[in-house]
Amino acid sequence: AAAAPGGGGSSPAGGGSVPVLFCFSVFARPSSVPHGAGYELLIQKFLSLYGDQIDMHRKFVVQLFAEEWSQYIDLPKGFLVSERCKVRLVPLQIQMTTLGNLTPSSTVFFCCDMQERFRPAIKYFGDIISVGQRLLQGARLLGIPVIVTEQYPKGLGSTVQEIDLTGAKVVLPKTKFSMVLPEVEAALAEIPGVRSVVLFGVETHVCIQQTALELVGRGLEVHIVADATSSRSMMDRMFALERLARTGIIVTTSEAVLLQLVADKEHPKFKEIQNLIKASAPESGLLSKV
Repeated sequence: AAAAPGGGGSSPAGGGSVPVLFCFSVFARPSSVPHGAGYELLIQKFLSLYGDQIDMHRKFVVQLFAEEWSQYIDLPKGFLVSERCKVRLVPLQIQMTTLGNLTPSSTVFFCCDMQERFRPAIKYFGDIISVGQRLLQGARLLGIPVIVTEQYPKGLGSTVQEIDLTGAKVVLPKTKFSMVLPEVEAALAEIPGVRSVVLFGVETHVCIQQTALELVGRGLEVHIVADATSSRSMMDRMFALERLARTGIIVTTSEAVLLQLVADKEHPKFKEIQNLIKASAPESGLLSKV
C-alpha cells in the first residue's frame, strides 16, 4: 500500500528518502525514512526521536494523516511509505498485558557472554553452562534462531567449550554491556515475526538486565531463564530479577520454556525435548535464590 499524501510533494520513485513528520503528544519533528519503509522502521524512528518519553509498557497505535478524511486514520495493513506524509504515535489507555506465550516461529534465543574467564567468578557457573547448552540444543531441535555475544573476547576469552554454538545466527564480540548492538538489531530484522526473546547468560544485574530493558523498549517480550543466568553476587542477581519482573519481564525456567515451545505431547520433537529436560543440572540452590 502506498502512503496517503500528507501535505504535497513526493520522493522520486524507486529509492531515496521520503520526508515524514513524526508526531507524538504535543511534539512534531520532521525527519525522513527510506522509500518503501514500513511499520517497523516507523516504530524505530519514533523510538529514536522520542524514546526517552515513550512508556513502552503501554500499547500504541500508529496513525497516518489522510487528506481525503482530513484526519488521522489507523495505519493501513501492509503500509509502505512512498511519498511525503505525516504519522503519529498514539498511546492507548489500557496497560500492556504480558501473557508470556511462546511459539517457535516468533521466538529467538539470546545467549549472553558465557565466557571462559567468568568461570571462576560467577556463582553456579557450571550449572548455568549445563542449562544453557540444553537450551541451545532445544533451539536447534525446534529451528529457533540463536544470537550470541561475547564481552571483550580478546581479554575475557571466547564462549566456553561446553556450549555448542553450531547453527547460531550470529556470534558477536562487544564492549557494550547490552546485547542490543546494531548487528543484533540487523539480525532481528532478518527474522520475520519475532515477538519473544528468551535470554540467558551473565551477569544478571549487568548485561542481562541492560539487554532485557533495551529489548522491552523496542516492543519485544522478554523471558529470562532463571536457572541459566547468574552473577558474581547472589544479592546482585536476586535484586536484578526482582526489578526486571516488576517491569513486566518474565522470569522463568528452562523446563518451562522448552515445554511451552513444544506445547503438546504430540509435537514431533517432544520426545527429544523431554530427553533434554531429563538430563537436568544437579540441584545447586540457584533457583532458591531467585
